[in-house]
Amino acid sequence: QVQLVESGGGLVQAGGSLRLSCAASGGTFSSYVMGWFRQAPGKERKFVAAINWWDLSTYYADSVKGRFTISRDNAKNTVYLQMNSLKPEDTAVYYCAARSKIYAYGIDYSSSNEYDYWGQGTQVTVSS
Repeated sequence: QVQLVESGGGLVQAGGSLRLSCAASGGTFSSYVMGWFRQAPGKERKFVAAINWWDLSTYYADSVKGRFTISRDNAKNTVYLQMNSLKPEDTAVYYCAARSKIYAYGIDYSSSNEYDYWGQGTQVTVSS
């Protein structure tokens, strides 16, 4: 059973930065596609970023391109989300997700249905 634990959330002023971490245990992290999603109050969960395991290609939602960076450290079983130039509209609970199926050719990285393990989430609040 894969467990994902997010950390690094908090309160930050607009224009500031935060780095989220997601530590994985109980599985073969190095062969997982990893993703970040977020959910604002009263809204559906949305894709933020993803990174695959074979060539470390990254994928981003248009709303965060150029501001957020996803990365992974397989030695530490951890995926990161560096968030810069934060805006009030980035306020949400951020969730880490893992796809444990090794075959990932042609998947929709932005679809939550592609991921089978989820963390509990970490709150990010950006004040104006």
